[in-house]
Amino acid sequence: MLEFLYVRLPEDIKRLEDAGYLDAAVNKIKQMLNMDLPPLLKKRLEYELEVIRRIKFDYPYDDKEAFEILSREIENLTREQFEKWINEGYVDFVVINGKRRFFRRFAANLFFLCKDAEKLRKRKDGEVEKRRKILEEHVKEILSQKPVGYLKPRRVRIKMRVTLKPNAVPAGEIVRAWLPFPREGDLQTNVKLIRAFPENYQIAPNDAPQRTIYFEQEVEENKPTIFEVEYEYVVRAFYLKIDPEKVRPYDEDSEIYKKYTKEQPPHILFTHYLRDLVEEIVGDEENPYKKAEKIYQWITTHVRYTYVPNYGIFENIPEFVARNLRGDCGFYALLFITLCRIAGIPARWQSGWYCHPLRAGPHDWAQFYIEPYGWLYADLSFGSSAYRRNNETLHKFYFGNIDAFRTAFNIDIMSEFVPKKKFIRSDPVDNQVGELEWRKGNIYYDQFDYEIQIVEQEFI
Repeated sequence: MLEFLYVRLPEDIKRLEDAGYLDAAVNKIKQMLNMDLPPLLKKRLEYELEVIRRIKFDYPYDDKEAFEILSREIENLTREQFEKWINEGYVDFVVINGKRRFFRRFAANLFFLCKDAEKLRKRKDGEVEKRRKILEEHVKEILSQKPVGYLKPRRVRIKMRVTLKPNAVPAGEIVRAWLPFPREGDLQTNVKLIRAFPENYQIAPNDAPQRTIYFEQEVEENKPTIFEVEYEYVVRAFYLKIDPEKVRPYDEDSEIYKKYTKEQPPHILFTHYLRDLVEEIVGDEENPYKKAEKIYQWITTHVRYTYVPNYGIFENIPEFVARNLRGDCGFYALLFITLCRIAGIPARWQSGWYCHPLRAGPHDWAQFYIEPYGWLYADLSFGSSAYRRNNETLHKFYFGNIDAFRTAFNIDIMSEFVPKKKFIRSDPVDNQVGELEWRKGNIYYDQFDYEIQIVEQEFI
């Protein structure tokens, strides 16, 4: 899926996009698509039309709108201060057709990156502190137990709803929907479907790399089209004390080693820069566990958390993170996985929701394999956040271990659904909020909403 992204754009199209002339780039792409092109170049250009559409969606605000948004967060904001933060690189914007357009989450990123701006913020989010305190107490309790592997079981019941907006698709057409569905194994057991709507559905096999529940439904005129699923599962925290001296070499002929130390285009690629970075980070270390720890330490102490545009915009996510030293949880995880694989450490993706007792939302993390201990966990964005707050306990915990506030759907990136999706996905890397399409194409995020509700939860 999307392997053709390694094909570089024609130079004139790249120059137009870099200068912000997106409409001109679209016209040039359409001209070229009328020519007899190599198949891979044709796919690349067709996809670039979608990339440009997504860029416009993710950068919706003009100067006036961006200033008004930030003024609601910072009292007595001046134009001079606004421009100062822009010039200092704290405010995310691009130039589209000669005008600045601001990232839809630029304000949150400003507060992540700039301490001066955060100090001036009117609204202090007490909910964040409540969630942190609950997590810290949860991890403290985990660490107080004997480290024997899977611990602290928690039963959770979840309801998810995806709503296609009225008239987004013509009445009478069939919409296909893939909602994420929990995997059995690893952290999770006792997965039970409680209810699904529509009542005709297909649940992907448990070994599907990205597990889903699939629906089809006919659209009614002037009415929303709703897909719902409710399920429960038991999830456990994982805490295991590792003795680095007991770590064994890998069997390089094993299936795990061969599968999870290879490249996975377009994102998990062993570029010259990333290979050099691994050499710099790891040095002469030969112990796989200590190598992974050095990679974790480097990423969590060098990369800053920020929201990012749609993953489908990026040609190579780990390269972006390593060059820009910023990204969200999935960007952290992909860089860790790539650097581990370059270092000869099997590593893979895992994602779903961070299902905190007070709030559930999409989240990504990683796993790495150490003999004889098996698959361990690494939550790079949580580790980085803990490091920034000088919380050494949490920073250490999220290398190798994981809390019980998780719902895991996916153990790989860019995997085909069951049944297969016909068109390019809204999120080509992952699936946490659902994917929709109809006979003429993909249905993007601007045409549907999702809701996640924790119905019940208890430690057992």
